[in-house]
Amino acid sequence: MNPPARKPAGLLDIESLDRAEIQAILERAHFFQPIQNESFRRLDVLRGKLIVNLFFEASTRTRVSFEIAERRLGADTVSIAAQASSVTKGESLVDTLNTLVAMRPNAIVMRHSASGAPHFLARHLQIPIINAGDGTHEHPTQALLDARTILDQRPSLEGLRVAIIGDIAHSRVARSNVHLLSKFGAEIVLCGPPSLLPKELGLLAPGIRLTNHMTDAIRGADVIMMLRVQLERQHEAPMASGEYFRYYGLRLEHLELAKPDVIVMHPGPINRGQELSSDVADSQRSVILNQVENGISVRMAVLERILSDEVGTGAAA
Repeated sequence: MNPPARKPAGLLDIESLDRAEIQAILERAHFFQPIQNESFRRLDVLRGKLIVNLFFEASTRTRVSFEIAERRLGADTVSIAAQASSVTKGESLVDTLNTLVAMRPNAIVMRHSASGAPHFLARHLQIPIINAGDGTHEHPTQALLDARTILDQRPSLEGLRVAIIGDIAHSRVARSNVHLLSKFGAEIVLCGPPSLLPKELGLLAPGIRLTNHMTDAIRGADVIMMLRVQLERQHEAPMASGEYFRYYGLRLEHLELAKPDVIVMHPGPINRGQELSSDVADSQRSVILNQVENGISVRMAVLERILSDEVGTGAAA
């Protein structure tokens, strides 16, 4: 008899996951997606489990979708924002987490401005840590929900041409997507202003192409993934807002260069008139709201995989 599969210790990044692990999460997320006009499936596989959501950075989509996912799996959940925690009184990150651990949660979902913060805590704590975004490093559940959204529109990630455009340098979303898409054989083009597109990013995975020209990136694309300009991580803006939109803002005329059935994505929040026009954001080619919806099903799949004693066996309510 084969030994039981080792339970995942948490989810810190996409880079360390293999293709089979990613595929399993995406397939389970598909099970959790609502069917037509039905609501999300509910399972009680996490009944009696306590999950703490600890967000040291502002968040709406990620935090709320984690909370909804946790409740739909039957877990008890507590959400704490940094400004409401003792960190503002000078308490260290480890002391804050040790205090929370003393309350015996079964997992901590964490967003932090420092790259590597979840990995640091995972080395010190004996409970699963789920990375909800760390600095400019990774945002694993965002990449998973992006992949789920693409697969809702395409039969496979293999061979797709994906253009990721914008503030690549500061984007944990871009890094996680590069790691995921490259494992499935997608062709990836990274595009942005020279100051936001360091050459070393081309080394994240084999076969990545870099360009500073938006038309070059979009030509023949199956997927256009726009990124938010992260002014909070920059010492100064790369260019004036109007100039940025002129050279790197997605407009309807750009879509004519892509595949006829191209899909447009954005992790949110959208800065209309800077990263893309309203005409594009609200067009039939946009799957931005689909991404938001898929955030719930993907995070349900992740939480169930990490915390449930019977992964993938529960019956829907």
